[in-house]
Amino acid sequence: MATGSSSRAELAAALHRLRSTLARAKAELDLAGPDGELVDRLRGDLSEALELLGQVESTALRIVPVLVLDDDERLGELTARGLRRLGFDAESAAVMRKLRAGEVVVFDLGLLGDLGPSDRAFLAGSRPIVVTGAADPASRAIAEELGASDYLVKPVEIAVLAAAIQRRVELKL
Repeated sequence: MATGSSSRAELAAALHRLRSTLARAKAELDLAGPDGELVDRLRGDLSEALELLGQVESTALRIVPVLVLDDDERLGELTARGLRRLGFDAESAAVMRKLRAGEVVVFDLGLLGDLGPSDRAFLAGSRPIVVTGAADPASRAIAEELGASDYLVKPVEIAVLAAAIQRRVELKL
């Protein structure tokens, strides 16, 4: 497939396959544990490649990067996988990290107790989409304090979450 003659859909599919392959390789390295300098160097190279790929995707294809922060790692990964199937550049984590340019945060309130004041302020500045199992007024008030762009109660359909992400992107914050 010649890149110059490729359609946007073909380019998007190829970049998605590349991202998936790099992410799988990085996950395998992460599961392998610390096996010395070579593994550390490969892990760093893969992380850098994924970051650069994300910048290309965001710029060229307007693919939205999403960080899913959930206290249930399995559920977080299932959510990220569902979002990837819909064309988002989604990854899951159980801890806050530096955000990529334009990255949307999907945040489970169950992680709130793990955040220090600086992480809370950083999260509030990102205007997260709050996803939680709690529908009580106190949880809604916490979401408002965090500047949440949306408040969704679990279980959330992936299409509903995708729509909330699109609304968040349209806010252009």
